[in-house]
Amino acid sequence: MRDRIYMASPTMHGEEQKFVQEAFDTNWIAPLGPNVNQFEREMEQYTKIAHCSALSAGTAALHLAVKLLGISEGDTVICPSLTFSATANPVAYEKGNIVFVDSEPDTWNMSPDALRRALKDHPETKAVIVVHLYGTPAKMDEIAEICREYQVPMIEDAAESLGSSYKGQQTGNFGEMAAFSFNGNKIITTSGGGMLASENEDYIKRATFLATQAREPVRHYEHKEIGYNYRMSNITAGIGRGQLLHLEEHIQQKKWIYNTYKQALKSYTQVSMNPYETSSEPNFWLSCMTLSKDCKTKPLDIIEALEAENIESRPIWKPLHLQPVFCGCEFYSHYEDDKKPVSEDIFDRGLCLPSDIKNTEEDMHFIIEIITKVLEQS
Repeated sequence: MRDRIYMASPTMHGEEQKFVQEAFDTNWIAPLGPNVNQFEREMEQYTKIAHCSALSAGTAALHLAVKLLGISEGDTVICPSLTFSATANPVAYEKGNIVFVDSEPDTWNMSPDALRRALKDHPETKAVIVVHLYGTPAKMDEIAEICREYQVPMIEDAAESLGSSYKGQQTGNFGEMAAFSFNGNKIITTSGGGMLASENEDYIKRATFLATQAREPVRHYEHKEIGYNYRMSNITAGIGRGQLLHLEEHIQQKKWIYNTYKQALKSYTQVSMNPYETSSEPNFWLSCMTLSKDCKTKPLDIIEALEAENIESRPIWKPLHLQPVFCGCEFYSHYEDDKKPVSEDIFDRGLCLPSDIKNTEEDMHFIIEIITKVLEQS
């Protein structure tokens, strides 16, 4: 049996150990410390977003963003359906009313058409959460314009898109706040962690306060409101600092993986890679493919063939409006007729391909050989 090929696993380089060792040498192994402060400054410099707060998870960042916008029980928040549940979960934490909107086919991200119809029906909306799915920037010009028109603040779920840009501007720079993730499978990792970023310093100061149990700045332990244990530790921040040094290298490797798949599969007319607009530059976090509707091969056929060779892949995110936990939520399709929603169609016909930074040319050749064999057998 060959060594397992993962879909996306951590890739360490060595500098991480230096920053972690500094934390041990100075006994800064508890939460907070120099690595946390420096990681925040370095993320500000990289993303060109003025203020950052290092947190325990991307989900924690989204939760604090929702809290900072005053979302509470019964308040309406619009989210894309084709995303991981962590996008919508923080709204549920606050007992908000979640309204899901479909994807559009050009980027697989939030449909501006569906968003406009949802806002027209729900002028009471308190926030719109936009996702840059699989590292591909959404149609930010259209979405931002609609949010301005309806005077609704926007939160960017940039968990998957660190290093991606839209018309030359880094994702995370378009909303009131942005959440980044450093989970183990992301383009850089702290093993687990996240970051909330904003041009608004007051938001970030408030987020950091809430993330440290809302402890008042007095000598004794004083709490006037409920807080959270959401701050990043000095150890994990050290890992992040070392990883950030290699982000551009990671992006180039991810891009090579995507283009390798695209070039190798271009003669198979039933295959399409996950799309992006030429005005954007994705970080290519995950390479994905869809199979044409008339293709006899199904995504599960490829997933199982890869798994038989100890290679990890997975289905596209199941749309949240189809998830049992969100079954009572409204959903707006990209289409106004009875045509199948874009998100459902992508889920039915798509899969995420092995996109690990450590994939070699030999690994890619082996993976593609398995995929093409399955396609040719159908």
